[in-house]
Amino acid sequence: MHEFENPDHWDTAALHYEKTAHPFTSLYAQTALARVPLRPGSRVLDVAAGTGALSLAAARSGAQVLATDFSPGMVARIAAAGLPNVEARVMDGQALDLPDASFDASFSIFGVIMFPDWRKGLAEMARVTRAGGYGVVATWQDRGAATFLLLGQVRRKLFPEREAMTMPEAVQALSKPEDFALELLAAGFGDSHIEAVTHDYALEVAALAEPDTLFGMSPDWASLSEAEKADVVAEVRRMAGDRAVLPIPSTALIAVARR
Repeated sequence: MHEFENPDHWDTAALHYEKTAHPFTSLYAQTALARVPLRPGSRVLDVAAGTGALSLAAARSGAQVLATDFSPGMVARIAAAGLPNVEARVMDGQALDLPDASFDASFSIFGVIMFPDWRKGLAEMARVTRAGGYGVVATWQDRGAATFLLLGQVRRKLFPEREAMTMPEAVQALSKPEDFALELLAAGFGDSHIEAVTHDYALEVAALAEPDTLFGMSPDWASLSEAEKADVVAEVRRMAGDRAVLPIPSTALIAVARR
C-alpha cells in the first residue's frame, strides 16, 4: 500500500494539510465551482473532500453539501467549520454508501486521483449523479504541484541518478485531456470540457527553517540523507534569491462532464 492510500496517514496530516494545502487547493476549487451552475439548495457531493476546500465554498454559495473522505481526521476538520448545510461523513469513495442519482453535482478536487481503484471512484461519482447533473474532477499534471513539484525539480537537478517518487496511477493516466475525457466517458459521464488551470503556490522562504514540515509529506524528501536535504534547502534558497516568497506555478486539469 502506498502511504497516500492509508487513512492513518491523512489523519495524522489533517491539521498540517488544512494549514498548508487547503488555501492552495481552494483556488482550484473556486475555479471548479465557477464552471457549474449551482443554485441555493443544489445537492452537492464532494468525494475525498480532504479538509473541505470545495465543500465549504459550495456550502457558502447556498448548496446542500455532503462531504466524504476515508480519513476521520479530515472529516473532523470539515465538521469543525460548523456550517449547517454541510454534512461530513467517513466513506470510501470507491464504494459510496449512497443511492443512485441523488446529487445535482459531484466533485472530487485532487481526491479520486489518489484512489487505488480510481476508475471505480469515477464510476461511483457518475452513479450517484442525476441525469443532466455534473461531474467535476481535478487532477494534477504528471509532475504534481506545489512543494512536491518543486522538490522533484530540485532533486532532478541535484541528484539526476536518483529515482523520483512514483506518481499515483490516475495522475499519469489522466495527464492528457483526450485520455481524461475517455476515462470520464467510460465511467458513465457524457460530454466533458477539460481545461488547464495554473495557480502559483506561494512558498514562504522563511519556512525553509523547518524543511521537514515543508517537504515532509513527500516520499522524495524522506528518501534523502541529512546532507542531501541540506543541499535541497540551499538550492531552493538560491532559486528564491532576495524574495521572501518563491512562487511555484502549478497546473491542474479540471474536467466538467454531464451525466
